Amino acid sequence: MKQFLIKYRLKSGSEERWHQDIVRFISALDNDPALRGKISYRCMKGRGGSDYYHLATAADDDTIKLLQAREFFLRYTEETKRAAGGEVEVLPLEIVAETA
Repeated sequence: MKQFLIKYRLKSGSEERWHQDIVRFISALDNDPALRGKISYRCMKGRGGSDYYHLATAADDDTIKLLQAREFFLRYTEETKRAAGGEVEVLPLEIVAETA
């Protein structure tokens, strides 16, 4: 499993519209037959603020390559950069320990 934390602050556009864009992206993930069940994606927002945290988990490197080739992923990546005013941080994560 490959995990990534994407973090940024919403700087451009409305919160409502941005949330709709996120829902559309997640729907595209869920509806892609080749990616379904191979990617977990969750978006969270800091309570009372404009900081966003996305946790993405992919089954393997092949799944990541497949995702990166999708038009909806390329579009969403650009939308994320725009929403964040160009300041998006993507952190690859390694699990140190976890519950059973």
